[in-house]
Amino acid sequence: MILDVLGLPPAPGARWPRRAVGEDLWQTAVEGLAEGRWTLAGLWGDEGQVHLALLAESGTAILTFACAEGCFPSVARVHAPASLLERAACDLFGLTARDAPDPRPWLDHGHWELAHPLGGAAPARPAAPYAFLPVEGEGLHRIPVGPVHAGIIEPGHFRFHAFGETIVRLEARLGYAHKGTEALMRGATLEHANDLAGRVSGDSTVAYALAFAMAAESASGVALPPRAAWLRALMAELERLANHLGDIGAVCNDAAFPLLLAHCGILREEVLRASASAFGHRLMRDVVRPGGVARDLDAGGTAAIYAVLDAIEARFPAIVRCYDETASLQDRTVATGRLAADRAARFGAGGYVGRASGRGFDARRALPYAPYDSLGFEVPVLEEGDVNARVWIRIREVEQSLALARAILASLPDGDVRVPLPSGGGEGAALVEGFRGDVFAWLRLDADGRVARCHLRDPSWFHWPLLEVAVEGNIVADFPLCNKSFNCSYSGCDL
Repeated sequence: MILDVLGLPPAPGARWPRRAVGEDLWQTAVEGLAEGRWTLAGLWGDEGQVHLALLAESGTAILTFACAEGCFPSVARVHAPASLLERAACDLFGLTARDAPDPRPWLDHGHWELAHPLGGAAPARPAAPYAFLPVEGEGLHRIPVGPVHAGIIEPGHFRFHAFGETIVRLEARLGYAHKGTEALMRGATLEHANDLAGRVSGDSTVAYALAFAMAAESASGVALPPRAAWLRALMAELERLANHLGDIGAVCNDAAFPLLLAHCGILREEVLRASASAFGHRLMRDVVRPGGVARDLDAGGTAAIYAVLDAIEARFPAIVRCYDETASLQDRTVATGRLAADRAARFGAGGYVGRASGRGFDARRALPYAPYDSLGFEVPVLEEGDVNARVWIRIREVEQSLALARAILASLPDGDVRVPLPSGGGEGAALVEGFRGDVFAWLRLDADGRVARCHLRDPSWFHWPLLEVAVEGNIVADFPLCNKSFNCSYSGCDL
């Protein structure tokens, strides 16, 4: 256990035990990250303190460091995956990472009414030009893209440095979709905060609501009704199906093969319609609630889900064959946008990004939660780390989700679908598997059962920097292909 290694008292039965540490133990934990002994699961600010979530095969832990002078020893100084998280903690709480390699603002673009809005009122700073990292060399040129894009997608700015058509460096700047979610959650009821959680990243509304609900249930010590846990898993697999189908088609479209976009788009639409029939909303928004689910599954909804599973199983194999046997597609996706396995492991890359580069982490298996602890499924893993591998991981996960959805429907227990949560204080955390990878939630409740502090971490915090590395050496025209194969969330990192 991580606590044992650090010489801290154990916490029997606690999935995410939290311990306050001084600078010596903080530095020891950071060195463990740098050495690869454990993986960074999250880093976030709080009032006068910063929290560090660690994940290892032997267990999990959250360490808290009191920032007596408004600063803390930088984690990113020796472990680069923490950089964006440190910058966000500074923007929101004014907590400075001492000796940080990159002190630039991340969420704060200089247009807020207050600086450090969650750390106490402070005058807003004037907006200064963002200092993109320099690149020097003869024949280099810059290509700015965004934040407004041609398609109906989220805003983000990309700054390319290129030599001819070859990308030398890419740097992404986000924060344009900042919604103040963590501020809005302060003092909110569990119901309202759950609504906000489900809107952090719209394509992952089930995953976020599930992570928040599980954290709330952990904080309240509530046992979930079995039927509710199985219904949640069914929704999570439907969400995974819809997004993977959409992504497979979109990658093919960016490789100038729109035929598969059309076929995958039809299947995705059928999943969304079945979800609406079964759970009252195409994205199943506001169905997962603390204590269970807001809507039970009836015979009509069950029939709709079985029908869409039958349709995918009948038509998806032909789509896969078309992808695999089209030379022009393979020419674009094979060996494009490669992510090395050591980088995927260092950044704790989850989902199809990590699994395409040899990291087989899946929260459903590594930290099993009901009903996955009683379901059999495979976690596909490849080593190539290119666009093609990320497509194939999605293909295999579609197959696994089809089988899981059928198994869930066949074994769905009877009983209640929701229990009330008691009013009172507490603290809890959860890690769940979304379609992009693991979504982390940490929650502290006040004495009235309202949210005192909540932090939600998207897997894209760790994927965006990896995309910047994966595109180096590729041509500019292949960036949309690489970008879609990662499909990072903008909104999930903009909070």
